Amino acid sequence: MKLLREQPMTTSNYLVFDIKRFAVHDGEGLRTTIFFKGCPLRCRWCQNPEGLLPQRKPIYLENKCMHCRNCEKHGAGKIVYRDRPVFIDDDLDEIFKYCPTDAIQYDSSYYSLEELVDKVMEDEVFFKYGGGVTVSGGEPFMQQEKLIQLLKELHKRVHTAIETSLYTSLDLVKKAAPYLDQIYCDLKIEDGKAHLEATGVSNAIIKENLAYLLTSEHKDKVIVRTPLIPGYTGDDNNIKSIASYLYSLYPEVRYELLNYNPLASAKYDLTEFEYGVKEDQKAYSQEQLSHYYQIVSDSGIKNIIKGD
Repeated sequence: MKLLREQPMTTSNYLVFDIKRFAVHDGEGLRTTIFFKGCPLRCRWCQNPEGLLPQRKPIYLENKCMHCRNCEKHGAGKIVYRDRPVFIDDDLDEIFKYCPTDAIQYDSSYYSLEELVDKVMEDEVFFKYGGGVTVSGGEPFMQQEKLIQLLKELHKRVHTAIETSLYTSLDLVKKAAPYLDQIYCDLKIEDGKAHLEATGVSNAIIKENLAYLLTSEHKDKVIVRTPLIPGYTGDDNNIKSIASYLYSLYPEVRYELLNYNPLASAKYDLTEFEYGVKEDQKAYSQEQLSHYYQIVSDSGIKNIIKGD
């Protein structure tokens, strides 16, 4: 039996935890990025922990709360108050309206296909200058066939990109690829055992999908990324192994190293997850990044994408 986090989304609507407008780091030009909820991985350093669970959850924003206890009064059996609201039930639609400051709300929203397309195409005027729409997450492939439907609709109108772990079926990758102009995919750790320990899943499926993409007609759409995480991925042997593996698949592969972002830890207060990186870890210096770039270059890869 599959674990809950590995099960596909089954509702008829898309579950989205954020729509970010005017994004400049999720593809070419100005972009609108859709963040889908639900991810099969449990990376210890996840940058978007609010997108991990595949269900819509209520959240409590302490800085907005005036402690009027209206939620407890009107939410009998669903909320108890212990210095703050404690949720007993996730279905709180009728209770939210009694919170005068919106201190309790859902962490995500449902959209139909039409609603989601209309929402992102509100920014169409900006896409004329080299931008487009990026689907991200979480893991967008957890939306399965609904993702393919969305990409088909968007691809008719605008440049499309995806940010994915590639932890999905090869069949879905093959279905999605024709409707994508850019594919950003991660290879975080090359060693299978270390990948399992750090992310909760094997990298075998990821490498199978990556091997398909980098040997297919879609290979020049692909940019492979490795987030540099202290204690996990930021290791000379790991970067060398990944670079050598990618070069063996496609010598002209485009490869990007993403610097560590220590600010992600602040998001964990609103989730049930714990951040797995030490608090005193800082972003890598330019000197350290140059060291990793040299390892990649020595492995044969020349199309290295370097950040700001």
